Formats: sequence, structure tokens, C-alpha cells
Amino acid sequence: MEEHISYILNDLGEHREKYFNAMSPPIIQTSNFVFPNVADFQAAILDELNAHIYTKGNNPTVEILRKKIAALEGTDDALLFASGTAAISMTIMHCVGQGDHVICVRHPYSWTATVLSKYLVKFGVTHDFVDGSDLKAIEALIKPNTKLLFLESPNTFTYELQDIPACVALAKKHNLLTAIDNSHASPIFQQPAKMGVDIIIHSVTKYINGHSDVVAGVVCSHQQIIDKMFIDEYMILGGILPPQEAALILRGLRTLPIRMERVQKSTMQIIARLKGHPKIKKLLYPFDPDFPQYDLARKQMSGCGGLFTIEFDLPDKDSLLKLISSIKRWKIAVSWGGHEALMLPIAALYDLPGRDNPHIPWSFVRFYVGLEEPDYLLADLLEAMDGE
Repeated sequence: MEEHISYILNDLGEHREKYFNAMSPPIIQTSNFVFPNVADFQAAILDELNAHIYTKGNNPTVEILRKKIAALEGTDDALLFASGTAAISMTIMHCVGQGDHVICVRHPYSWTATVLSKYLVKFGVTHDFVDGSDLKAIEALIKPNTKLLFLESPNTFTYELQDIPACVALAKKHNLLTAIDNSHASPIFQQPAKMGVDIIIHSVTKYINGHSDVVAGVVCSHQQIIDKMFIDEYMILGGILPPQEAALILRGLRTLPIRMERVQKSTMQIIARLKGHPKIKKLLYPFDPDFPQYDLARKQMSGCGGLFTIEFDLPDKDSLLKLISSIKRWKIAVSWGGHEALMLPIAALYDLPGRDNPHIPWSFVRFYVGLEEPDYLLADLLEAMDGE
């Protein structure tokens, strides 16, 4: 029987009788663990993922969090990393060897593109980026040395989706592994493992932690994959999550469902009021009926969260940046998923020395709705747009 989400968030993995019946797990701030005898030491060495030998492998505080996130995603197990980028990079490294090939959806998270195009090419790993909505285009790129189909659904700026079950069926037909960055939806609103995906990745920095004070990543998968990744990429490269950060994420995880419910409700209220504004050319939000893949979004996701993007109808970058400067209650920043409302104007990333311009037009601005009152945030946006 599937475990209830309330049990997962509040009790799973928490053995309170071991630590004085404290409600919150302790931070086991140690690098090393000792053994009463050689036999116990040898047994631990043979099963380090489930034993406590050295915090570079398995720390008790991190282990509690690991079990909870795996249960939320419906997978056997999980590994926690020092960043979402580390989780993505080590997943791809796990799936390929020298001379192998990866197919990845076009315009993924920037560091996903970077590890494929600038790092793994040094080791003979090739890749193709593809329109993830076009199954025929994906299949046309599959080669004898293709090992991985990397998805990101929705992506985190323009929100393109892939038909996840169809992509999984195609991958299985050709004996490929599938991985997905599920950060946009969180485990609350989308569970790719139930659709057959092999490896699910999150930037834990975002919704799962939810307080803008920890950088972390997670990989959720079958036990066989987790066991092998633990021995190889995790232990060898050492991109571990420390116990103090794990404790902060455990705190944030308790409120994940109600935070997701809140940001989605607020976002729906805000975009309903923004639609039709004369300065908005296009508004992108997967649960908006006008979104091109609305039906697919509703089919695969039970909710959509707090990200939406506006394409402004303004004559030039300067006029857009002037509008942005008049917005006061949405902070200019990267990332998202915390308690605070944010905005990321693509125009600010244009014409930077030594940098290529983004593939996204300068007129696009991504907004993230935090836990503030929606009317408070909406009034600020409308005042800025109407004042231009």
C-alpha cells in the first residue's frame, strides 16, 4: 500500500526513540563513526549506503531526508547532492561512458546544457538537443551508442512539456534510460516514476526546501541505479549534502504541500487579472487554458506551482527595463521556490561582455509567486504597467 503523504512528511525514517523522543531529528554533525568490533565494521563496509561509516557516504540526518524524498517520488531510494547541478551532472555521468550519446530536450536548465556541451564532450560523449514534443524527431536522433533520453517537463522559463509516457515507451523500445528534471512541478504536482521514468532529479534548492537558504539536489531512482551511483559518482566525486543543510530541508519539507497549494492558488488569481492587459503580448502558464500544451499539462500534472512568464509588448529593452525598475514587491533574482516573490528579466542578460545573448527574447520576464498576499503582488505589477 502506498504510504500517505502525511506519514512521509512527519514520520517516515524518523526513529525518535533513538534520540530522546525529540520531535525534530538531531543534526548528526560528525565526519566519522566508530565500531565496537571488527565484525560490525566489516558488515558496514559491505553495505555503506545503509550503514554509518563516514559522512561522505551516509549520514543519519541526511538519510532521513533521503528516504522521505524517495517516498514522495515513489522510488526505491534517493541520493542527496550539494546542488541541483551536481545531481544532474552525476546522473548523466552515471548513464554514459566514453563514446556514448545523449538526447536532451532543447533549452533545458542552463547547467544541463553546459555539462553536455562543454564538459562531457571532453570525454567523447556526444549529444543532440531536440524539440521534446516531437517524438519522431527524438526517434530520428537515436543511434546505436545512444544511452540516455534526458527530459525536463515543464522547463523553467517557457514551460515546454514532453509527453512523458510516450517518451518512456520510445526509450524502452530502444533500450535507453530516461531521466527527468522534475523541479518545476515538485513531487507534489508530478510523479514521473509512475509514468515509467527511470531517474528523477530535483533542485532541492527550489520548492522542496522552500526557504531560500539551502542549495541542494536529489536523484531518485530504482535501488539498482542508486546502489551503483552511490558507489561510483557519489562516493568518488564527493558532491555530498552536509547534515546541517539536510536538517534545514527537513524543516522545509514539512510544509511542502501547503506551500505548493498556496503559490498555485495565488498564481492563478494573479494571471487571471493580468490576462488582456495592453502591455502583455503573451502570458505563459501551463495551467492557463490558452497555454499551447494545456491539455498535456492537465493530464500529467496535478498542479502547476508559482512560475509564469510574460512576454511584454514594449518597443525596446530600455522601456522594459524601465518598467522592471518600477516594480517594487518582486525582487530581481535567479532561482525560485522560496517564500518571496521574484522576477527574472531576460533583457538584463543581453549584451553582457563576454557572454552570448540568451535564446529567449529580451521581452520575456519570468515571475515567481511567493507566499505574499496575491493582491499585494498584483497591485504592484499593475501599478508598474499602467504607469508606463
